[in-house]
Amino acid sequence: MSRVPPAPAAQYEPLVGASAPLRQQVYAQAAGIVGPYLTYMKALRENGTLSPRLVELVRLRVSFHNQCRSCMAIRYSHGLDGGLTDGLVCSLEKPQESDDLTPAEKAAIAFADKFATDHLAITDEMFAALYDHFTTQEVMELCFQVATFVGYGRMGAVLAMTDDLPSEYSDPDAVLAPWRQAPQEIV
Repeated sequence: MSRVPPAPAAQYEPLVGASAPLRQQVYAQAAGIVGPYLTYMKALRENGTLSPRLVELVRLRVSFHNQCRSCMAIRYSHGLDGGLTDGLVCSLEKPQESDDLTPAEKAAIAFADKFATDHLAITDEMFAALYDHFTTQEVMELCFQVATFVGYGRMGAVLAMTDDLPSEYSDPDAVLAPWRQAPQEIV
């Protein structure tokens, strides 16, 4: 059960809609923040220059490190429309060994892995590897994306918002991975 209950329908419906997923109903407990938060997330999605496929691969890889069940369960339509497939998601188990990922995707995923697990160990060499594939604008955008995924994913894991997910996502002791669990929804 979510550690913070969903806001009452009268509170969340005007903010996130009547059919909002559980995570947005919970976020609506902070009524003054949920709107700007969703605007920020929309801005990341709509104003970025990185491919939706890359962003979704990075998001799913970070969700594994965070063990955020709702993050792992979701597949966003912009990522699917951008070329994300089940095979690519499975390649995230061992991304550096995958033939399905581009060198740019591997560099971004390696950066995201380090950012999510040992951020102070990110080196100039790791940034140089990013600059082999990305512009300065894209590197900065990647930093915003990964920082958002790490922070909000950890919040999602801490809140334990699994009530609306299949039972395989509910065991708090299980280590889950997006390449082993079936996606629950596409938004």
